[in-house]
Amino acid sequence: MNSRKIALVTGGSRGLGKNAALALARQGVDVIITYFNNEKAANEVVAEITATGVKAACLQLNIRDTQDLPHFADEIRTLLQTQWQQDSFDYLLNNGGSGLHKPFTEVTEADFDKMMQEHLKGVFFLTQAMLPLLSDGGSIVNISSGLTRFCVPGYATYATFKAAGETLTRYLAKELGARGIRVNSFAPGAIATDFGGGAVRDNADLNTYLASQTALGRVGEADDIGKAIAALFSDANSWVTGQRVEASGGMFL
Repeated sequence: MNSRKIALVTGGSRGLGKNAALALARQGVDVIITYFNNEKAANEVVAEITATGVKAACLQLNIRDTQDLPHFADEIRTLLQTQWQQDSFDYLLNNGGSGLHKPFTEVTEADFDKMMQEHLKGVFFLTQAMLPLLSDGGSIVNISSGLTRFCVPGYATYATFKAAGETLTRYLAKELGARGIRVNSFAPGAIATDFGGGAVRDNADLNTYLASQTALGRVGEADDIGKAIAALFSDANSWVTGQRVEASGGMFL
């Protein structure tokens, strides 16, 4: 067993990944975040995390470059040994990736491949590469989307691969259960962040419409999501695995 809980959060330099990383830190969990190309933002998040009193670090990761995953695994292994004097970590949050809002008739093969690589192939093989470093009794959370339950035109490609990720989640829960590893999908609804160009946050008409379709009467904020993800990792949910947990404020019920 690790002496300290450590989480690996992909896409942790911004948005929901950043918020989840900070929420985990507030629970006393040390955090390693990954970033795609904004090292400055990642270092700023590391500083915010360490200000809560826990340890943090960041590494670059292109989730679409699966050929580089063995090298990334070596980087994680070295980081664990040098900064924590441990050989494993406890929590994996598969969060990194971008969105796509485009009518089905206009989706290109390049669009399709990008979404597949980020939200299915990348998650699949990153998780595979991390398993030797993930503690028995650990936990994996795969970020999905409310769009796998309800349909909003323009999100067919993105939602298709998020739905595939939910199926992968159930299989991982079954196959990794012997190691005591819990695996769950976490599905946010509409959140006012910079995701997808910030449309939910910045488009007043869209914000108002989505709020009107939400039981709690507003769109979500990053804080609504980060703390819920941290709670799903916690021991309070130690008997929850193979599940799709939606945090949408009750959208389109």
